[in-house]
Amino acid sequence: MSTNETYRRFDPWRVSPVREESRHQIVESHYFNVDRVAFSSPQVGQFERYILHENNGDTVGVLALTDDGRIPFIEQYRVPTHRWTLEIPAGHANAPSEKPLDVAVRKLREEAGYEAKKFTQFSRFINTPSFSSQHTALFAATGLTPTSRGDFGPETPRSDVRLLTTDEAYEMVVNGTIIDAKSIIAVLRLRCAPDHLFDEV
Repeated sequence: MSTNETYRRFDPWRVSPVREESRHQIVESHYFNVDRVAFSSPQVGQFERYILHENNGDTVGVLALTDDGRIPFIEQYRVPTHRWTLEIPAGHANAPSEKPLDVAVRKLREEAGYEAKKFTQFSRFINTPSFSSQHTALFAATGLTPTSRGDFGPETPRSDVRLLTTDEAYEMVVNGTIIDAKSIIAVLRLRCAPDHLFDEV
């Protein structure tokens, strides 16, 4: 009988293997700040990392479902990658007082042109844990009614909305058309357990 003597339950909060020695903010912006942080460890000595911190709380994404079973996706032009993407409605708080649910309500209205009767948060994940503390909270939204949309930024002054069935969205994830991480996570979560997800809403 084989055994695994090194087995232990995973503990994300166990003692850190490194020690923070100093921290200096080097970039400040509306959405995020960047710190230069010095660390030390017994194994490698001293080293530095640049860490991005999101201001005003989590990024928020909204997986909305119309009464006829379609999901609104937004066509976005993304400057850093110089390409168009298909994404669920999403964004950041405008101020520390704006809660994630408030952001979900606002972004669904502004970007997709819908209001919803019910919102339920169903996931929260770290975007890029290697260099950022940014989290994204995902909300499911149902009971949709059309409303007027807001204005977009200079990258995409007036973005188009595409309504996709769950099967269409899943196929676009699988074939690499939808490459935005929050949208992929939302679609796969819906595909894996649709009844459970929207029973919670």
